[in-house]
Amino acid sequence: MKCPNFYQEKKLRKIGYKNIIGLDEAGRGPLAGPVVAGAVIINLKLITHNLQLENQKFLREIKDSKQLSIKKREELYKVLINHPNIKWGIGKVSEKVIDKINILEATKLAMKRAINNLDKKRRRRSDLRHSKSPIDFLILDGNFKLDLPISQKSIIKADEKVMSCAMASIIAKVFRDGMMKRYDKKYPQYNFAQHKGYGTKEHFKMIKKYGPCKIHRKSFNPMKNLII
Repeated sequence: MKCPNFYQEKKLRKIGYKNIIGLDEAGRGPLAGPVVAGAVIINLKLITHNLQLENQKFLREIKDSKQLSIKKREELYKVLINHPNIKWGIGKVSEKVIDKINILEATKLAMKRAINNLDKKRRRRSDLRHSKSPIDFLILDGNFKLDLPISQKSIIKADEKVMSCAMASIIAKVFRDGMMKRYDKKYPQYNFAQHKGYGTKEHFKMIKKYGPCKIHRKSFNPMKNLII
């Protein structure tokens, strides 16, 4: 299985782009809960030229979040959010907004919010070399573009190919899973901690038994077609 690499980021840096964000989302498919996007900027020069042994191992372990075990995702998440050469942001869009604007538009909005969150963080940091220069390129996982005045490239399965997108996928997935675990305490009858809102057999059974709760996406066809 091919692992993500720095090819896209390096190519863009060679032609002059400095602040390149990789984007990915978690939670487009579930019947409940928010969609969450992750945004990542890698200080590529430092992370590729000042590698220590533990960093080499860490980079070899990065994959699309769906290809990692829960334990490995959580381990890598802790490394990513604390790594001095990785800057990240999160964007969330609730199930209520998803129902109003549809999941594709909600995904785009979550990505915009993640970019904004990351940009605010980096501008607060005085020690980051390019903290004052603007974000100048976006790499998106998918086949759509964002309505932003920033150069961008969409790549199908970028989370399997592009290092910054793979990192963003891990951050978004673990962050969203944490949200669903907290929802599980509020709505224990649905067992959100186990299936994270996805349409499992158990989840459908619980919806039929108890009806939808406040965080279910009422606009999704499986929900609309359920006899409850």
